[in-house]
Amino acid sequence: MKTKKIPLRQCVGCGEMKTKKEMLRVIKTPEDEIVIDATGKKNGRGAYMCSSLECFSKAVKSKGLERSLKVSIPKEVYEQLEKELIDLGTN
Repeated sequence: MKTKKIPLRQCVGCGEMKTKKEMLRVIKTPEDEIVIDATGKKNGRGAYMCSSLECFSKAVKSKGLERSLKVSIPKEVYEQLEKELIDLGTN
């Protein structure tokens, strides 16, 4: 019997490898918007990070999100993403 391979993703904040289900996906849509993709199925270039504010601030500091999404991210967008993270009830 063949075991199914579980897809792992690397957090842009802390660099840890975790399963896709444990991570939050941030995407750059074809319209160049940066949003949190709760479903993990939206179209666009995606970057994964742990759903903690700690990893979010590491990703902001190291510009990990900007590198992964290949776009420069304005401060207002980071503030919006942080607000969405808090609304999702993360730690």
